[in-house]
Amino acid sequence: MESYKQEFIEFMIDCNVLKFGDFVTKSGRKTPFFVNTGFYRTGKQLKKLGEYYARAIGEAFGFDFEVLFGPAYKGIPLSVSTAMAISDLFQKEVRYCSNRKEEKDHGDKGILLGGPIEENDRIVIIEDVTTAGTSIQETLPILKARGNVKPLGLVVSVDRMEKGSGTEKSALKMIEETYGLKTTSIVTMADVVEHLYNREYNGKVVIDDVLKERIDAYYKEYGAADTIF
Repeated sequence: MESYKQEFIEFMIDCNVLKFGDFVTKSGRKTPFFVNTGFYRTGKQLKKLGEYYARAIGEAFGFDFEVLFGPAYKGIPLSVSTAMAISDLFQKEVRYCSNRKEEKDHGDKGILLGGPIEENDRIVIIEDVTTAGTSIQETLPILKARGNVKPLGLVVSVDRMEKGSGTEKSALKMIEETYGLKTTSIVTMADVVEHLYNREYNGKVVIDDVLKERIDAYYKEYGAADTIF
């Protein structure tokens, strides 16, 4: 596993974004882990987060594209911080762009903010996590309404590797097959388990044998068909 992925896993723990315990997801699943990206709250944290995204994007897509699109609302700061990181780390300039939930009819009019989307632009979409692909369903019509543009793919922070409702496939796999988009993540939950299992961090073992058994049981029930631990 690349060192930046290992650092990102520890970064999530430091920011209280990645937690282990007893949680219930929005869909009602009882889970031994939880990822809450709302805990990235400071300028320093967002700067580092953008750098991790930039590395994942470079690895999966390169930087031969024009626009980094972050769907409202969580995608807005992600697109800004990552566009800055791409510039700082890789000396590549891409425009950030996001959508408004309500179209603005005065001043800077329209549904988009940030850099404009132009004819023939290639676009990478950036999100925090995705569980059902709902955001992509809303985002693609917005992009395609700009004309002849090419959405290249989607990057998220963590691939939970869970099957979606009514399917045995993961949300990212379903997005790839349904929309023809390449998908990637900074890390997967398999990466998280590999890095933290029986390993001490900040003075304690984060994933011990007991927690590992609970995670394994969770994925036996809810893991996507293509989940590999």
